[in-house]
Amino acid sequence: VDEKNKIKLTKENLVNKMELNLLKNYPKSKRDLDVRAKKKDNKIISTARKFGKEFFDGDRDYGYGGFSYNPKYWQPVIPDFKQQYNLSSESKVLDVGCAKGFMMHDFLKIIPGIEINGIDVSEYAIKNCMTSVKGFAEVANANKLPFKDKSFDLVISINTIHNLDLNECINSIKEIQRVSRNYSFITVDAYNSEDEKKRMYDWNLTAKTIMSVKDWKKLFKEIGYNGD
Repeated sequence: VDEKNKIKLTKENLVNKMELNLLKNYPKSKRDLDVRAKKKDNKIISTARKFGKEFFDGDRDYGYGGFSYNPKYWQPVIPDFKQQYNLSSESKVLDVGCAKGFMMHDFLKIIPGIEINGIDVSEYAIKNCMTSVKGFAEVANANKLPFKDKSFDLVISINTIHNLDLNECINSIKEIQRVSRNYSFITVDAYNSEDEKKRMYDWNLTAKTIMSVKDWKKLFKEIGYNGD
Protein backbone atom coordinates (compact mmCIF):
# COMPACT_ATOMS: atom_id res chain seq x y z
CA VAL A 1 0.00 0.00 0.00
CA ASP A 2 1.20 3.49 -0.91
CA GLU A 3 0.35 5.25 2.35
CA LYS A 4 0.86 8.74 0.93
CA ASN A 5 -1.71 8.35 -1.84
CA LYS A 6 -3.79 5.58 -0.18
CA ILE A 7 -3.46 3.34 -3.25
CA LYS A 8 -3.20 -0.43 -3.12
CA LEU A 9 -0.29 -1.26 -5.41
CA THR A 10 -1.60 -4.24 -7.34
CA LYS A 11 0.42 -5.88 -10.08
CA GLU A 12 -1.80 -4.21 -12.69
CA ASN A 13 -1.39 -0.61 -11.55
CA LEU A 14 2.33 -1.10 -10.99
CA VAL A 15 2.69 -2.11 -14.64
CA ASN A 16 0.65 0.89 -15.80
CA LYS A 17 2.13 3.37 -13.35
CA MET A 18 4.06 5.23 -16.06
CA GLU A 19 1.15 5.55 -18.48
CA LEU A 20 -1.04 8.60 -17.89
CA ASN A 21 -3.50 10.27 -20.22
CA LEU A 22 -3.10 13.89 -19.19
CA LEU A 23 -4.18 15.10 -22.64
CA LYS A 24 -7.70 13.66 -22.49
CA ASN A 25 -9.18 17.18 -22.47
CA TYR A 26 -7.11 18.44 -25.40
CA PRO A 27 -9.45 19.03 -28.38
CA LYS A 28 -9.05 16.59 -31.27
CA SER A 29 -8.73 18.04 -34.76
CA LYS A 30 -9.78 16.44 -38.03
CA ARG A 31 -6.96 15.67 -40.46
CA ASP A 32 -7.16 15.06 -44.17
CA LEU A 33 -4.59 12.28 -44.38
CA ASP A 34 -5.13 11.61 -48.07
CA VAL A 35 -4.38 15.20 -49.11
CA ARG A 36 -1.29 15.37 -46.88
CA ALA A 37 0.03 12.03 -48.17
CA LYS A 38 -0.41 13.04 -51.82
CA LYS A 39 1.31 16.43 -51.45
CA LYS A 40 4.09 15.33 -49.12
CA ASP A 41 7.54 15.16 -50.73
CA ASN A 42 11.19 15.61 -49.75
CA LYS A 43 11.06 19.38 -50.30
CA ILE A 44 8.06 19.79 -48.02
CA ILE A 45 9.60 17.54 -45.35
CA SER A 46 12.91 19.40 -45.53
CA THR A 47 11.16 22.77 -45.20
CA ALA A 48 9.01 21.60 -42.29
CA ARG A 49 12.05 20.29 -40.41
CA LYS A 50 13.58 23.75 -40.36
CA PHE A 51 10.80 24.73 -37.92
CA GLY A 52 10.70 28.23 -39.34
CA LYS A 53 7.96 30.55 -40.49
CA GLU A 54 6.80 28.11 -43.17
CA PHE A 55 6.23 25.36 -40.59
CA PHE A 56 4.30 27.50 -38.11
CA ASP A 57 2.64 30.21 -40.16
CA GLY A 58 3.07 29.25 -43.79
CA ASP A 59 0.98 27.08 -46.07
CA ARG A 60 -0.75 24.09 -44.44
CA ASP A 61 1.33 21.76 -46.63
CA TYR A 62 4.41 22.68 -44.57
CA GLY A 63 2.94 22.30 -41.09
CA TYR A 64 0.38 24.10 -38.96
CA GLY A 65 -0.83 26.56 -41.59
CA GLY A 66 -1.09 29.29 -38.95
CA PHE A 67 -0.06 28.80 -35.33
CA SER A 68 -1.93 31.16 -33.02
CA TYR A 69 -3.07 31.08 -29.40
CA ASN A 70 -6.49 29.72 -28.49
CA PRO A 71 -7.41 29.06 -24.84
CA LYS A 72 -9.53 26.04 -25.82
CA TYR A 73 -6.42 23.89 -26.25
CA TRP A 74 -4.31 24.06 -23.10
CA GLN A 75 -6.59 25.64 -20.51
CA PRO A 76 -8.68 22.44 -20.16
CA VAL A 77 -5.45 20.41 -19.84
CA ILE A 78 -3.48 22.38 -17.24
CA PRO A 79 -5.77 21.45 -14.29
CA ASP A 80 -4.98 17.77 -14.87
CA PHE A 81 -1.25 18.50 -14.67
CA LYS A 82 -1.83 20.60 -11.59
CA GLN A 83 -3.70 17.81 -9.83
CA GLN A 84 -1.43 14.96 -10.93
CA TYR A 85 1.80 16.67 -9.85
CA ASN A 86 0.50 18.83 -6.97
CA LEU A 87 1.62 22.01 -8.72
CA SER A 88 1.38 25.36 -6.96
CA SER A 89 2.80 28.86 -7.05
CA GLU A 90 5.94 27.36 -5.51
CA SER A 91 6.50 24.89 -8.37
CA LYS A 92 9.04 25.15 -11.16
CA VAL A 93 8.14 23.64 -14.56
CA LEU A 94 9.99 23.22 -17.86
CA ASP A 95 8.27 22.83 -21.25
CA VAL A 96 10.60 21.07 -23.71
CA GLY A 97 9.37 21.99 -27.17
CA CYS A 98 7.40 25.04 -26.07
CA ALA A 99 7.00 26.56 -29.58
CA LYS A 100 5.37 30.00 -29.08
CA GLY A 101 4.71 29.35 -25.41
CA PHE A 102 0.95 28.77 -25.47
CA MET A 103 1.01 26.10 -22.76
CA MET A 104 3.46 28.17 -20.71
CA HIS A 105 1.05 31.12 -20.91
CA ASP A 106 -1.85 29.01 -19.66
CA PHE A 107 0.20 27.59 -16.79
CA LEU A 108 0.84 31.17 -15.65
CA LYS A 109 -2.82 32.03 -16.02
CA ILE A 110 -4.20 29.01 -14.16
CA ILE A 111 -1.47 28.72 -11.50
CA PRO A 112 -0.46 32.34 -10.71
CA GLY A 113 3.08 32.63 -9.42
CA ILE A 114 4.31 29.35 -10.88
CA GLU A 115 7.81 29.49 -12.39
CA ILE A 116 7.70 28.29 -15.97
CA ASN A 117 10.55 27.95 -18.45
CA GLY A 118 10.54 26.69 -22.01
CA ILE A 119 12.95 25.71 -24.75
CA ASP A 120 12.46 25.13 -28.45
CA VAL A 121 14.80 24.47 -31.34
CA SER A 122 12.92 27.02 -33.45
CA GLU A 123 14.37 30.54 -33.44
CA TYR A 124 11.23 31.70 -35.26
CA ALA A 125 8.90 30.32 -32.56
CA ILE A 126 10.90 31.83 -29.69
CA LYS A 127 11.15 35.18 -31.46
CA ASN A 128 7.38 35.15 -31.93
CA CYS A 129 6.41 33.69 -28.56
CA MET A 130 3.68 35.23 -26.41
CA THR A 131 4.57 38.42 -24.58
CA SER A 132 3.71 36.82 -21.24
CA VAL A 133 6.55 34.27 -21.58
CA LYS A 134 9.24 36.34 -23.25
CA GLY A 135 12.42 36.01 -21.22
CA PHE A 136 11.35 32.57 -19.98
CA ALA A 137 11.50 30.80 -23.36
CA GLU A 138 14.81 30.27 -25.15
CA VAL A 139 16.29 28.56 -28.17
CA ALA A 140 17.85 25.19 -27.27
CA ASN A 141 17.88 21.57 -28.34
CA ALA A 142 16.15 18.92 -26.25
CA ASN A 143 19.25 16.72 -26.37
CA LYS A 144 21.29 19.33 -24.50
CA LEU A 145 19.15 21.24 -22.02
CA PRO A 146 20.80 24.43 -20.71
CA PHE A 147 19.88 23.82 -17.07
CA LYS A 148 21.54 22.36 -14.00
CA ASP A 149 20.71 18.92 -12.61
CA LYS A 150 17.38 18.69 -10.76
CA SER A 151 16.31 22.23 -11.69
CA PHE A 152 12.58 21.54 -12.09
CA ASP A 153 9.73 19.94 -10.18
CA LEU A 154 8.16 18.86 -13.47
CA VAL A 155 9.54 18.58 -17.01
CA ILE A 156 6.99 18.26 -19.83
CA SER A 157 7.73 17.28 -23.42
CA ILE A 158 4.74 16.81 -25.71
CA ASN A 159 5.28 15.46 -29.24
CA THR A 160 8.79 16.88 -29.46
CA ILE A 161 11.64 14.44 -28.89
CA HIS A 162 10.53 12.13 -31.71
CA ASN A 163 11.63 14.92 -34.07
CA LEU A 164 15.22 13.93 -33.28
CA ASP A 165 17.04 10.93 -34.69
CA LEU A 166 17.21 7.91 -32.38
CA ASN A 167 20.55 8.68 -30.69
CA GLU A 168 19.58 12.30 -30.05
CA CYS A 169 16.16 11.16 -28.89
CA ILE A 170 17.81 8.92 -26.32
CA ASN A 171 19.99 11.81 -25.16
CA SER A 172 16.93 14.03 -24.81
CA ILE A 173 15.16 11.52 -22.57
CA LYS A 174 18.27 11.35 -20.39
CA GLU A 175 18.43 15.15 -20.31
CA ILE A 176 14.78 15.43 -19.28
CA GLN A 177 15.45 12.99 -16.46
CA ARG A 178 18.64 14.87 -15.47
CA VAL A 179 17.01 18.29 -15.02
CA SER A 180 13.93 16.94 -13.21
CA ARG A 181 14.05 16.61 -9.45
CA ASN A 182 10.61 15.06 -9.14
CA TYR A 183 8.43 14.39 -12.18
CA SER A 184 8.47 14.27 -15.97
CA PHE A 185 5.83 13.65 -18.64
CA ILE A 186 6.68 12.73 -22.23
CA THR A 187 4.47 11.98 -25.22
CA VAL A 188 5.74 10.67 -28.56
CA ASP A 189 4.29 9.46 -31.84
CA ALA A 190 3.64 5.73 -31.56
CA TYR A 191 1.47 3.11 -33.19
CA ASN A 192 -0.21 -0.14 -32.19
CA SER A 193 -0.98 -1.55 -35.65
CA GLU A 194 0.14 -1.40 -39.26
CA ASP A 195 -2.87 0.78 -40.08
CA GLU A 196 -1.92 3.28 -37.37
CA LYS A 197 1.67 3.20 -38.62
CA LYS A 198 0.59 4.02 -42.18
CA ARG A 199 -1.65 6.89 -41.05
CA MET A 200 1.14 8.26 -38.89
CA TYR A 201 3.65 8.21 -41.74
CA ASP A 202 1.07 9.70 -44.13
CA TRP A 203 0.55 12.68 -41.82
CA ASN A 204 3.85 13.34 -40.08
CA LEU A 205 6.34 15.79 -41.60
CA THR A 206 8.94 16.22 -38.89
CA ALA A 207 9.33 13.06 -36.80
CA LYS A 208 12.56 11.14 -37.34
CA THR A 209 11.92 8.49 -34.69
CA ILE A 210 8.54 6.78 -35.04
CA MET A 211 8.18 3.43 -33.33
CA SER A 212 5.53 1.10 -32.02
CA VAL A 213 4.20 1.53 -28.49
CA LYS A 214 5.99 -1.70 -27.57
CA ASP A 215 9.35 -0.45 -28.87
CA TRP A 216 9.00 2.92 -27.15
CA LYS A 217 8.29 1.18 -23.85
CA LYS A 218 11.35 -1.00 -24.37
CA LEU A 219 13.50 2.05 -25.08
CA PHE A 220 12.27 3.94 -22.02
CA LYS A 221 13.01 0.89 -19.88
CA GLU A 222 16.51 0.40 -21.34
CA ILE A 223 17.38 4.05 -20.70
CA GLY A 224 16.15 3.81 -17.13
CA TYR A 225 13.54 6.52 -17.56
CA ASN A 226 11.29 6.63 -14.49
CA GLY A 227 8.90 9.42 -15.40
CA ASP A 228 5.44 9.29 -16.96
